[in-house]
Amino acid sequence: MFLFTNYFQLLSSAVDISKVARRHRMSPFPLTSMDKAFITVLEMTPILGIEVINYRDGLGRVLAQDIYAKDNLPPFPASVKDGYAVRAADGPGDRFIMGESQAGQQPTHTVMPGQVMRVTTGAPIPCGADAVVQVEDTELLRESEDVMCLLQGTEELEVRIMVQARPGQDIRPIGHDIRRGECVLAKGTHMGPSEIGLLATVGVTEVNVHKFPVVAVMSTGNELLNPEDDLHPGKIRDSNRSTLLATIQEHGYPTINLGIVGDNPDDLLSALHEGISRADVIITSGGVSMGEKDYLKQVLDIDLHAQIHFGRVFMKPGLPTTFATVDIDGSRKLIFALPVLCCFLGNPVSAVVTCNLFVIPALRKMQGILDPRPTIIKARLSCDVKLDPRPEYHRCILTWHHQEPLPWAQSTGNQVSSRLMSMRSANGLLMLPPKTEQYVELHKGEVVDVMVIGRL
Repeated sequence: MFLFTNYFQLLSSAVDISKVARRHRMSPFPLTSMDKAFITVLEMTPILGIEVINYRDGLGRVLAQDIYAKDNLPPFPASVKDGYAVRAADGPGDRFIMGESQAGQQPTHTVMPGQVMRVTTGAPIPCGADAVVQVEDTELLRESEDVMCLLQGTEELEVRIMVQARPGQDIRPIGHDIRRGECVLAKGTHMGPSEIGLLATVGVTEVNVHKFPVVAVMSTGNELLNPEDDLHPGKIRDSNRSTLLATIQEHGYPTINLGIVGDNPDDLLSALHEGISRADVIITSGGVSMGEKDYLKQVLDIDLHAQIHFGRVFMKPGLPTTFATVDIDGSRKLIFALPVLCCFLGNPVSAVVTCNLFVIPALRKMQGILDPRPTIIKARLSCDVKLDPRPEYHRCILTWHHQEPLPWAQSTGNQVSSRLMSMRSANGLLMLPPKTEQYVELHKGEVVDVMVIGRL
């Protein structure tokens, strides 16, 4: 472990760039299987600490405590329906109406034999009554035309009860929904709208949750321009950073835009310093292949003393995907170096696919989600698909046909990893097995696994 203050004492990178001809001609990193790479990421990913937030800010957060009810709910016997609070022992017959109980009010009268009280849904049951008869099972016999009675809601004077009520009928007893001291939300709950509403119901306004990971994103490459810049020879606009930032933000995580970083070790080291100081996770795009300007892995190893857990993954797209960790001042920083360079065009699809495969599950674990794995469903192929020697994650659009139990997975077209158009409208990744002598392609209608990456 190194103290972060020691990093800033480095004035420049120690990476030697003077001997390009002697760079590696083959990667020193062994090929790692997709399964092993995924397990490694989760094993090396820490769960972040705890912070206290207002319950209104809890959407998408993970509870770091059990939540207990401090009251019975309902706190009083409440009517389930609009009707009349009756004494079940009185049975059917004509009854005098001695007032009304409304939601939000506490009745002051006691129902005596031969009497009933009109009640609304959710209203307290008056003393003396032990059942509710819905209004559909009654007949109004007499009403008052007095203006004051109309204003006070007491215009009904006498009603006929036409059914035999049983004790407890259409009444929610005290604590029927929630008992005092009951655990209503368990530690590890990933909170959605219903959980926020439940916190409000039990009156818990401050909760302990795991912190959200902060993610810093940068693109590397001397050829890159910002989106607002005009193109000129030798340059392309940087789409990787915008796409990755949006992917992270779509999942609710705060992001830091580190901009474009030049292809030199000093600039890379400076940008990584900033990311490490401000974020929990750093995502870089580019600089991880075998090009003479691909210095990122050397900077991670030589300058940051990072532990590089893998530098190549047996998958398509995303072969040069790199994952490293740096332990600083008692905390672990994750660094994902995603492949994006393919000749000159850039490789944005590789970055997006590998972000969904590795980064998003790591972020989910960091925020305390108990099962951070992506959602995988079954779907039918809408066309024949040729298999690759590597396991492939093929972009697709999931659609449902009328009265069919499984969705259909439609390819987004040319899967060349530099073709960002193949990600347009994609909400799934076909998880295709590697080609074998027996299986060189999958056929239309076959059932395959699909990882969900967008709205269905």
